[in-house]
Amino acid sequence: MTRQRSFAKIEKNLLPKFRNNISTAESTEDVKKFFVYVMQDLFNQAFGGKLDLAYDDIKLEPDLTPPFILNEQVRGREDFASEWNASDLPRVMTRFAELAVNRYKHLAKNPEKTEAKIRM
Repeated sequence: MTRQRSFAKIEKNLLPKFRNNISTAESTEDVKKFFVYVMQDLFNQAFGGKLDLAYDDIKLEPDLTPPFILNEQVRGREDFASEWNASDLPRVMTRFAELAVNRYKHLAKNPEKTEAKIRM
């Protein structure tokens, strides 16, 4: 039996701020941006600062399953792959992505807030 690491504690610490950020997001691009920022923070904490992710290494893709893309170079790193496969990191990332996608779809259907922001 293999031992699996859990990042639920980090998730619980990041979740309130993330929910606040996406609830105040005024556009779909804001939602994507907040998702990337929280994922950078998650991976920084999960890997103890040894995995420095650039902004373009993570993308929210609402039409995909799972609704995110990780850069091929990041996924190809041995330290990343071993942690990814032996932990709940994929599930944690998917939960954050699903929250972001829900807000993304809401804003995409109701662009009034975004249009009001543009007019100001």
